[in-house]
Amino acid sequence: MNPIESIQEFLREKITEAVNQAVQNELLAIETIPEFVIEAPREKAHGDFAANIAMLLARQARMAPRKIAEILVDIIKQSPDTQIERVEVAGAGFINFFLSRAWLYDIPKTIHQLGDQYGCSSSQRGKVQVEFVSANPTGNLHMGNARGGAIGDSLANILQRAGFQVEREFYVNDAGNQIEIFADSLEARYLQLTGHSVSFPENGYAGQDVIDTVKNFIAEYGPSLNELAPEERRSIIVEYALKEKVENIKNTLSNFGINYDVWFHEKTLHENGDVDRVLTELEEKGLIYESEGALWFKTTRFGDEKDEVVKRANGLPTYFAADIAYHRNKFQRGFDWVINVWGADHHGHVARMKGAMEALGIDPDRLDVVIMQLVRLYRNGHPVRMGKRTGVTVTLDELVEEVSKDAARFFFVMRSPDSHLDFDLDLAKQQSQENPVYYVQYAHARICSIFRQAKAAHVSMGEVDQIDTSLLSEEEEIDLLRKLADFPEEIQIAARTLAPHRIARYVLDLAGLFHSFYNHHRVLNEDQNLQDARLLLMEATGITIKNALQILGVTAPEHM
Repeated sequence: MNPIESIQEFLREKITEAVNQAVQNELLAIETIPEFVIEAPREKAHGDFAANIAMLLARQARMAPRKIAEILVDIIKQSPDTQIERVEVAGAGFINFFLSRAWLYDIPKTIHQLGDQYGCSSSQRGKVQVEFVSANPTGNLHMGNARGGAIGDSLANILQRAGFQVEREFYVNDAGNQIEIFADSLEARYLQLTGHSVSFPENGYAGQDVIDTVKNFIAEYGPSLNELAPEERRSIIVEYALKEKVENIKNTLSNFGINYDVWFHEKTLHENGDVDRVLTELEEKGLIYESEGALWFKTTRFGDEKDEVVKRANGLPTYFAADIAYHRNKFQRGFDWVINVWGADHHGHVARMKGAMEALGIDPDRLDVVIMQLVRLYRNGHPVRMGKRTGVTVTLDELVEEVSKDAARFFFVMRSPDSHLDFDLDLAKQQSQENPVYYVQYAHARICSIFRQAKAAHVSMGEVDQIDTSLLSEEEEIDLLRKLADFPEEIQIAARTLAPHRIARYVLDLAGLFHSFYNHHRVLNEDQNLQDARLLLMEATGITIKNALQILGVTAPEHM
């Protein structure tokens, strides 16, 4: 149930009827009614909803937008409706609607009935895949992975609530050059730790976690690899390490509230011939050529700045080639919409991947990529660069241990993915209303406290269908009702625009409106009817806060 959508549809019908009436009365001369927008104005003084229809009709009608708006408003006023208190022309020709409060008074009862399903919809259809994090399994997860995890998982939750069938996927990069370097790094550490004097590769993975992995292997199998040929030794130890790393990644992400439906291994694309097949298909389409011993894909045909290598001179396919095969595999699995969450360093990869899909006959608009910017950690006002265990960077495990899962996830989705994020560790740990996640969680806990107080006083809310919600007439109450009504529409917009930060912003605003109400009015009072109405309003507010926080992977505590 989407209250905003229902009201917008009602207003759209009123406007369309008015336009048709104006044409019939020869007040307007137009051929078609264009798609127009009905949305809530930023300023309360401009009404509950505003329509831009007059501006869009101006060219067809050969008339000033304001004059068109005046004609339409006059017609709408001739057939009054109890839901509309008044309608006005504003500015250059906006039509502003001021509604009666009646439509808001059903909202708390609706939320009471729907409970944790409030905000859910069946209006959207289709099978959607969200692929996110997909970190190389060569080390621990870091801040970029953490932000991608929070964004991707929240986005998947939003899409599910909007009605889509959603599948979460992690792409395990267990093939290619980085795995060769990883194997060299593991072998060097293994030989060093078993008494051999060998140098460490200059481009190797030098983190403590690699040493720890090799120590775990030695503790389990001893120096059994020393007698083997280097190639066999690297194969065995890298297989062990990848298994361990992927398991660690799974555990880390699970502790962060993220669980995937599919873990897709890159090496399967090479083993089953998918990479070779996709290159052959592109070659047959005349989109592959040879230069300097390498094979190049004509990505410039699809808007890229330069063509890209898909097979090196040594005969090995590039990461890009595997990525093309991987994305075709996604669509072959039946996904209608594929969404990737990538770091800013992949920005240039978006156009060429869309081009590759187009070259394979797949509509590139079915692939969307959310690009996220970097995260900068701050403590005591200064950037944090060193981790307490790794000596390289703060890991996701360390962050969750320090500030909690809830704070980390909320902070990572507070800002639009395409904006840089400054993560203030001190603020994230504060037990104060300066901390955004605490501010929202405290609102939920306060609501729970109201009901505990009511129970202690032997006060219970009356039968919901008998409660007179029209008694909610104070400004703070109306503001809360209006905000509660927005929730399903916010989810739909966040799904369409791939913007999980909208839900964080929404629940912050809702918490702010609750705190304002709480500071001005008493819920438990001597007026039984008003008390029931306010208890129902509090219940609806608590349910909506909890539902919004669940979308973001954040808990809604009952005590603070």
